[in-house]
Amino acid sequence: MRQKFKTFMCYLTIIVLLPYIVTVFINGPSVATSFHIDDTYVKVKTKTGTVEMPIEEYCIGILAKEIPADYKKEVLKAQAILVRTGVYAKLQEEGRDAVLEESFWTREQMEEPWGTLKSSANYARLEGAWEDTEGQVVTYDGRPARTSFFRLSNGSTRDGQEVLGGEEYPYLKIMECPLDIEAPEQIQTVTIDDMDAEITACDTAGYVLTVRVGNDSISGEEFRTNYHLASSCFTFQKYNGKLRITTRGVGHGLGMSQYTANEMAKEGKTAPEILGYFFEGTEIKEVADIVSTENEQDI
Repeated sequence: MRQKFKTFMCYLTIIVLLPYIVTVFINGPSVATSFHIDDTYVKVKTKTGTVEMPIEEYCIGILAKEIPADYKKEVLKAQAILVRTGVYAKLQEEGRDAVLEESFWTREQMEEPWGTLKSSANYARLEGAWEDTEGQVVTYDGRPARTSFFRLSNGSTRDGQEVLGGEEYPYLKIMECPLDIEAPEQIQTVTIDDMDAEITACDTAGYVLTVRVGNDSISGEEFRTNYHLASSCFTFQKYNGKLRITTRGVGHGLGMSQYTANEMAKEGKTAPEILGYFFEGTEIKEVADIVSTENEQDI
């Protein structure tokens, strides 16, 4: 009986202190004497201005916008961990004044593509993925990692050093994604008016790094954005006075391929195994563990 009571008190202590731990992680130990439950809210930039909302509501909104809700549960859990990591990394860096700018869907916006009934079911799936991974973030050397993700690769992911420069992200490596090649969206074509353009540099994975447009040189990502291309992996072909642009994959190609991650989940891979593949050398840790480590370093 005494052992059961001790166990109960341990769980009760964790429940009581969890909001405090999250707040210290975001704002630092200096707020230890001035904790309020509203400190678990975050500032978010919207089209109508900056608003405050619970972290959970905001992050589930990002999940809804960024990954198909009918993907396997383990992929949704992996995506939830990536989203949480990105949000907490910014909060840790900028503190209580941080304004989060990642676009997200509100509950109303979710109904537009899904409809009312399906929206409720999809929200429940995403909410479950968020709750199942509560407090979990991807770390490297004890700090939140850069958790990039995209929909579909051209057959492999990209090298972080080539894309971002420097050696800060050794866990972002070229990883093979052969199943991505079989996806229906793998190859897409866009035709625009002919122009003086030339691809001048590509990375090892085949994604475009720079494009010459007239006398200007722009990045492959900028060209992709300017012309609404599906992917940063593309080629040019002049055809009947037009410029045919063929893309492979969907997205920037850095980090986790959601398509391959879903295929891995179908084969029985868990969220930690999926993240371990795409972010080699990283660890999944609890927010509380990071706070504890940082506080020890400050002493």
